[in-house]
Amino acid sequence: MKIEDLGYDDSFEVNRNKLGLAEFSVARVVVQHRGVYKVKNADGEYLAKITGKRMFEAVSREDYPAVGDWVAIAVLGQGQAIIRGVLPRRTIIKRKHGDRDRLKEKSETQIIGTNIDVAFVVESVDRDYNLNRLERYFAIVGDGGVKPAIIINKTDLISKTELDLKLTQLRARFGDADIVITSTRTEEGLDELKARIQSGKTYCFLGSSGVGKSSLINKLLGENVIKTEEISLSTGKGRHTTTNREMYFLENGGIVIDNPGMREVGMTDVSAGIDNLFDEITALADKCKYADCAHIEEPGCGVLLALKAGKLDKDKYLNYINLKKEAKHYEMTELEKREKDRRFGKFIKKAKEEVKRYKS
Repeated sequence: MKIEDLGYDDSFEVNRNKLGLAEFSVARVVVQHRGVYKVKNADGEYLAKITGKRMFEAVSREDYPAVGDWVAIAVLGQGQAIIRGVLPRRTIIKRKHGDRDRLKEKSETQIIGTNIDVAFVVESVDRDYNLNRLERYFAIVGDGGVKPAIIINKTDLISKTELDLKLTQLRARFGDADIVITSTRTEEGLDELKARIQSGKTYCFLGSSGVGKSSLINKLLGENVIKTEEISLSTGKGRHTTTNREMYFLENGGIVIDNPGMREVGMTDVSAGIDNLFDEITALADKCKYADCAHIEEPGCGVLLALKAGKLDKDKYLNYINLKKEAKHYEMTELEKREKDRRFGKFIKKAKEEVKRYKS
C-alpha cells in the first residue's frame, strides 16, 4: 500500500513542509480511542499519542486529532508513535455535543470526521424517517466543505408506492441531491452504491442508530467486519453497536468511515451551510424590504410572500427558521448569551409577580 492509497496528495505534502514537519513520517488517523489513536501509513499501523505540549496548547477539542486527519508522527518502535503535528484539514464535519450547560445548550463541539469527500446520510424507512433531520445533516456537512448524499435504506420493508412517495418528497425538499436506494437483505442498490465510491476518496456514513450504516459498510467490504445488531423490538430504537469512529479500506481503493449513531444533530457555526442548503429561500430573501429581515413577521418579506402564495414548502420554511435561530444563537458571544439569559430571568420573575398579583 502506498501513502496515496490512504488519500494523501500534493496539497497535504505542501502543508507538511510549510509547518516544518518534513523530518517526520505522515500517517492517517483511522481510529480514535480515549487518549490514544490508531494511525496508518504505507509502513503499517501504530498506536499513537499526542505530545504534552500539544495538549497544553489546545484551546478546544478541535485542536486534537480526529478520524480522517493527516498527522506527522515520530515512530518509537513496537507499534508505538508520537503525534508531532496535525496537517491543516481540507474538510471537516462537526456538531454540538455533550451535556447541556445552564443555558440548556450542548457544551462542546464534536468532530465527526475530517478530510472527507462525500458524506452519505443514511435514513431507514422502518424508523423515525425525518426530512428535517436530513436537512440538519446537509447543513453541517455542506458547511464543512463536504458533498452530501442520501441513502434510503431497508426499502424491502415498504411497497413501491410508498417508496415512490418518499422519493417525491425528497426531490421536493432536496432538488437534485444524489439519492441511493438500498436494502442489505435484497442487495438492492448495493452495486449502485459501490459505483459511487472511487479509489483514494474518503466517504463517511452518518445517521441514527439502527438505520443500517454498519451493515452497508459490511456489504461494501464483502465480509462482516463490523458488529451489528437488530433494532430493539421493545423500543423500536437502534442499539449503539458502533462505539468508535473507524476507517475501513475497500478492495476498489475507496475509503469509508463508520460512525456511531447520533440521536441529535446540534448546529455549530453553520450559517453558510444553511444558506447554501436553502438556496431557494436565500434567493427569495433578496426581495425582502429590509436587509436584516428575519422572515418571521416583517412587512415586505419576500419569503413570507412566497409562503402565503404557496410557492414555498411550509415544512421546509419552518425547518429553515429553526436552523437559522439555532446557528445564530451559537454564534452569539458568551456575554450576549449571559445578557439574554439575564433578560429571560427578569421576564420570568416579572411574570411570577403578575401571577401573584392576579391571585391576590
